Amino acid sequence: MSEEFEIRNKVAENKTLVNFDLADLRYKGKRIGIDLKDFLYMELILKEKDFREKVANIEMEMYQDAYVHIYCSTDAIVPLWAYFLLGNKIMETAKKVVYGNAKDLEVLLFHEAISQYDFSELKDKRVLVKGCSDFQIPENAYIELVEKLRPMVKSLMFGEACSNVPIFKK
Repeated sequence: MSEEFEIRNKVAENKTLVNFDLADLRYKGKRIGIDLKDFLYMELILKEKDFREKVANIEMEMYQDAYVHIYCSTDAIVPLWAYFLLGNKIMETAKKVVYGNAKDLEVLLFHEAISQYDFSELKDKRVLVKGCSDFQIPENAYIELVEKLRPMVKSLMFGEACSNVPIFKK
């Protein structure tokens, strides 16, 4: 006897369970870091005239539509106006410029994306937040997501459909 077995994805068929992937909120585009030490004399001393000249001569094409973070990898004492000046120049072409490391940039970008996202389609739904991604999602993004979803969803889970961790349930 040959019985036909229909393989069904019950999770996909469940209309009250919504899979949500934070990775979908990640802004597309290149990320670039600018190390301020490269603008300093002996990588430690800021000479205003030289600094202004180096900033003025930056090749702007590489920053076109990029997400840029400015940092200093040495223990140089850098006056605040230097960050203003460099940031102002890069903002001419970049999508976003922040002070900090690459992780700080991602935290700020995810904060912006979560703040602007319309979560209304998740109201009164059971939401499963995907646990794996091809890139590192800042931990803070998960905290902000819980803050946004908690007042509106029926329940919140983390992980995969086959092995999820309950986070919240009304």
